[in-house]
Amino acid sequence: MQKMGIAEALRMAIRQEMARDERVFCIGEDIAIPGGWGGAFTVTLGMEKEFSHRMINTPISEAGFFGIACGAALMGMKPIADVQYADFLFCAMDQICNNIAKLRYMSGGKLNVPIVMRAPVGVTGRGSQHAQNMETFFMPLQGVKIVCPATAYDAVGLLRTAVRGQDPVMIFEHKLLYGSKGARAESGAIDGSSEIPEEDFTIPFGQAVVRRCGDDITVVGTLLMMHKCLQAAEQLQKEGISVEVIDPRSLVPFDYVTLKKSIAKTSRLMIVEESPKRSGIGAEIAATIAEEAVDLLNAPIKRIAAPDTIVPFSPPMENFYVPQVQRICNEIRQIILK
Repeated sequence: MQKMGIAEALRMAIRQEMARDERVFCIGEDIAIPGGWGGAFTVTLGMEKEFSHRMINTPISEAGFFGIACGAALMGMKPIADVQYADFLFCAMDQICNNIAKLRYMSGGKLNVPIVMRAPVGVTGRGSQHAQNMETFFMPLQGVKIVCPATAYDAVGLLRTAVRGQDPVMIFEHKLLYGSKGARAESGAIDGSSEIPEEDFTIPFGQAVVRRCGDDITVVGTLLMMHKCLQAAEQLQKEGISVEVIDPRSLVPFDYVTLKKSIAKTSRLMIVEESPKRSGIGAEIAATIAEEAVDLLNAPIKRIAAPDTIVPFSPPMENFYVPQVQRICNEIRQIILK
């Protein structure tokens, strides 16, 4: 067992997959510059020394290198495409939505497009074009799986599953959970480190995990929000309020079995997300539970999210924009004590 942060754990897992399968390669901007950072957040730091021929630096053209990755995947390769910030996925939307997501279906299953698309998300003081949580834009996209590791252990297991599969997979990683140091140390970071076993393991998609057991309310949170939910649960425990925290890990597919089992026990549901409320993750989860399991609830479903506005740049406004622990606590108290 070795304790690692998410950036270090991802680096280890990518290195192992490249050593295991010569078809695996990485492609992106500044991912293998000698003396550089190893991508925007150090995940590929130093890997060019070991895999110089399979670490491909590209010009600033997301549409271009996603097209290259798509073509390589169609020819049997296993590309891992790295965007510096998830916001830049918009620059590659045609390749992602009309080619990567659809070509297996359009070919009647004759073609596979096994691309892993890694993208950092989250509000971190960089302004509106480097801060969006892009999960909600891609959840409606058929043909692509979406995972959100909130711990280093999950990052390793989910990445291995993604690389070894035959489907396009988006891995959204929160900047404040990487655990990077030096030039990439992030203000306000939360520890997402884990003990990583030496033996090989994978994590199936569509398998949530109960991070904390409770009896009074079920709270769902991904990435940074999962950690904030755990902090809120810890505070509320001192007041006699028992919170069950579920980390979906996988958004597409989503583990509704685990969620319904939890709701059957607590009879209350709250979903916490960093992205805006309108058409967000919470809206999809709430709608499904309302359709399939409303009889398990004895209180309305509550959604906590960012305001329906553009991410601000001002630090005080950022703090207001992102759901914080105290807000989560207050909303839970209102539900439980009503």
